[in-house]
Amino acid sequence: MKQKLIHDAKKTKQGLISGLIAYLCYGLLPIYIKLIDAIPSIEVLAHRIIWSIPFGLLIVILRKQFPEIKRALADIRIVGYLFVSALLIASNWYIYIYAVQSNQLLQASLGYYINPLFYVLVGIVFLKERLRALQGVAITFATIGVLILTFSTGKFPWIAIMLAALFTLYGVIRKNIAVGAMPGLFIETLIISPFALIYFYYLTQGTFAIFVGNDYPMIALLLLAGPVTVIPLLFFAIAARKLRLTTIGMMQFLAPTMTFFVALFYGESLSLASTLCFACIWLAISIFLYDAWTEKDINSY
Repeated sequence: MKQKLIHDAKKTKQGLISGLIAYLCYGLLPIYIKLIDAIPSIEVLAHRIIWSIPFGLLIVILRKQFPEIKRALADIRIVGYLFVSALLIASNWYIYIYAVQSNQLLQASLGYYINPLFYVLVGIVFLKERLRALQGVAITFATIGVLILTFSTGKFPWIAIMLAALFTLYGVIRKNIAVGAMPGLFIETLIISPFALIYFYYLTQGTFAIFVGNDYPMIALLLLAGPVTVIPLLFFAIAARKLRLTTIGMMQFLAPTMTFFVALFYGESLSLASTLCFACIWLAISIFLYDAWTEKDINSY
């Protein structure tokens, strides 16, 4: 019994450290994108896709996951779903990069705050799940926050909504196919890599030159796009296996919180409408987490 308790404690500690590394990486990602701000968003996306392949391959080799990749590729249904999920995550990456480069990080932060609430909406609309009272209250406050921001500025926060919607759809698809996080990402990047190569071909007018007119420091930064993409996912996958769902759910708000403060660091202004919007969102998230924490079916994970 004592050995089991020690083992569980060690497992939880490893999971917490892994989850912390993953979400710290996600939270600090805008700083990396700011460092390559001179590169157009679509080109940054192409580099992120291309350099995720060799780095992802290294991780797959080290974790001996080729059999899982082979099984996935042998199933046309899984390949079809991964094609859709690849397009979704690539679109999510592009919008996020655009948000950072256009100084709209607060919207990016907002998008990942409301992402869990989108999961609830998907469950209600498509899976016919029953909306619990506190979930309804949380969604109401989140909606009020978005409406305040929309009507006060006269501009719909499309970046936040698209980031949340794309990532929710991506998560729903990946949750329902039998392939792990790292093998799945590796296959997804392989699927969309031809699009990146075609872009580079167009960019360089008939050659597949990956680097065009960049100095060596910038080339080094662009090569980091692979590790920056793959490492957080790897640590998240480790954390997901070792922690309860509620713990993962609580930790996931670390990334948008860091993004929020990174936005302020880079000089984005927090207007009264934005303050009221985030106040509503934070209240909604607090209610959402309280509901998740007190529900027996969630706590049983």
